[in-house]
Amino acid sequence: MVVYSCPMHPEVVSDKPGLCPECGMARLPVKSGKLKVKSSHAGHAEHFDKHAGHSANIFKRKFWVSLALTIPLVLYSEIAGRLGVALPQLEIGNWKLDILTQAILGSVVFFYGGWVFLAGAYRELRARLPGMMTLIALAISTAYLYSVFVVLSGGTKTLFWELSTLVVIMLLGHWIEMQAVSGAQGAFRELSKLLPDKAILIIRNNQFPNPKAQTISNDQNPNLETREVSLEELKVGDWVLVKPGAKVPTDGVIVEGQSELNESLLTGESKPVAKKEKDGVIAGSVNGDGSLIVEIKEIGEHTFLAGIKRLVAEAQASKSRLQMLADRAALLLTVIAIIAGGGTLAVWLFAGAGIIFAMERLVAVLVVACPHALGLAIPLVASISTTKGARSGVLVKERLALEAARNIDTVLFDKTGTLTRGEYGVTDVLPVAGSAEEVISRAASVEYFSEHPIAHAIVREAKQRKLKPLSASRFERIPGKGAKAVIEGMAVKVGSYEILKDDGVAIPNSVREKAAVLAKEGKTIIFVLSGRVFSGALALADIIRPESKDAIAALKEMGLRIAMITGDSEEVGKWAAKELELDEHFARVLPHEKSEKVKLLQEKGRRVAMVGDGVNDAPALTQADLGIAIGAGTNVAIESAGIILVKSDPRDIAKIIRLSRLTYRKMLQNLWWAAGYNIIAIPLAAGVLASRGIFLEPAVAAILMSVSTVVVAFNAVLLRRQVI
Repeated sequence: MVVYSCPMHPEVVSDKPGLCPECGMARLPVKSGKLKVKSSHAGHAEHFDKHAGHSANIFKRKFWVSLALTIPLVLYSEIAGRLGVALPQLEIGNWKLDILTQAILGSVVFFYGGWVFLAGAYRELRARLPGMMTLIALAISTAYLYSVFVVLSGGTKTLFWELSTLVVIMLLGHWIEMQAVSGAQGAFRELSKLLPDKAILIIRNNQFPNPKAQTISNDQNPNLETREVSLEELKVGDWVLVKPGAKVPTDGVIVEGQSELNESLLTGESKPVAKKEKDGVIAGSVNGDGSLIVEIKEIGEHTFLAGIKRLVAEAQASKSRLQMLADRAALLLTVIAIIAGGGTLAVWLFAGAGIIFAMERLVAVLVVACPHALGLAIPLVASISTTKGARSGVLVKERLALEAARNIDTVLFDKTGTLTRGEYGVTDVLPVAGSAEEVISRAASVEYFSEHPIAHAIVREAKQRKLKPLSASRFERIPGKGAKAVIEGMAVKVGSYEILKDDGVAIPNSVREKAAVLAKEGKTIIFVLSGRVFSGALALADIIRPESKDAIAALKEMGLRIAMITGDSEEVGKWAAKELELDEHFARVLPHEKSEKVKLLQEKGRRVAMVGDGVNDAPALTQADLGIAIGAGTNVAIESAGIILVKSDPRDIAKIIRLSRLTYRKMLQNLWWAAGYNIIAIPLAAGVLASRGIFLEPAVAAILMSVSTVVVAFNAVLLRRQVI
């Protein structure tokens, strides 16, 4: 079996080709039998034993150790002597200590600091896909072998300091890149956290063959024999008890009981969903204040949650195949450098210039052509731009995501928790008997004892209006309808239209038409009865964030098209779209349909940025050209996105696009600075003007490398002054 592994991170393995999420290099094909498997998961990355030298911390350690060894090596070099800062030259017999010291230090740097590049090149060549590692390894190996040959021949013109500085610079580049690019995907682990560790299995025996013959309550029925088991022990057809506030362990159907379940993390529906007998329930949803007996219908890979996992994996693999185009540039650069170096060596040997001169030309070409500046050009800008973004409330997890943002022409928002607060709020008060404050006060006094999200919203509204709760007693929940309590000796009911029907109370004409209009906007209408007197009505809805309108206006000014996607009803979607002046919206969208909507927009030729915060948004976030997660959202959404809004402020999306455009412009400039000098330097290093006495020594070639690095670094630092 062939799997694909990163040359720099052997623990990153997949059954599909693509780019390494750690460093952006192409995953190379290897035989799985040659790798030691630590753990695996069907359909996505498998993890292997960590290889020393292939992590960010090891790059960091190698860099500092190599730098410390390179400093005295440079001070012993010929270039330091020209600058008047060289260490004193000592000799013991026929041995020159400065040359011997350079050889020892250079060898340590080559094998200790450069081994990671040699190992990476070996894996690239074994896979017949030479890339950046191959070119780096070729340059440092040629310089080292040439220098060892010079020392053994009794010469003095070695390339140890050029070799060491090259290794140090490349280690620095990879360390910076790995710090700048954080793409370790933990979405699958976070999805698993939604499920409880245990389930309460109902034991069905002769004494209790049918739980429906019993009455379940918040306290476990003493006649109900149960046993706590792990999820792995459950089978299709088992019955489980889901207590109030507990998570549903797996997909199933309610056998007995009624409650309201919070499925917002899974379906995007902002309202708690009322459930009764024969209704289906989803693994990971949170039960309300009623006990449920659930018959298991699906387990393991067949559950709703497992389906989301598969969608995330498929979207990630699809995008990785497109990212493989980036590796072709490294392959082309490698081919050019090898051809130029080999051609130079052959020409000078054919011209009879001698092996020493020909080797000097070869090393000079490889050194000057080595892409260390190219290796730093992108990560330096990325590092600065990600730091700049973080200070502005934008956390860049994936460099490719930031690069993609500049081309976005459509922003697709999830509604709940993104454009809205994801919680209910009172939007309208329709008083009949008494003032608006009195209606809210009575409703809040009853709902003060309830754990229902609507109750919390009413109580919160009362607190915001600084209304003191009235003394209430004998609180009682009315399942599926509302709640009631006794206030000032009078029974006060708060709930849906069902409480009016039960008491035979009609909605006054002054309220009926207004309530109907509000209901069409997708708002929830709650009625308040004092005895048999209609006190008034409250309209509640998922509150739109004040900053959402500003964010959408700013994006439209940039020429972007704005769309919204939600699991709520068409009425709710239409109302929110109208309030926010959106270009289009999609309502009643299930999780797998969200990623399909993204694909639909992409098929129309649009480059889509998806903004979401829920588990159900994860497949769409990975499918989109750019995934943006609200920082206050779920960990799954955050892990599936390339960029995170730390402050959960949608206005920061405009900053992402501006930062992307600035970053891209700076990257192009750096690429030209890094590669442009090669147009002149490579021919000079090869010796095209040798007849006029003009050619580059390897030492001068190394200086040009350093100069190009300084220019690239300085140009990248200028990005800090830009305003986003």
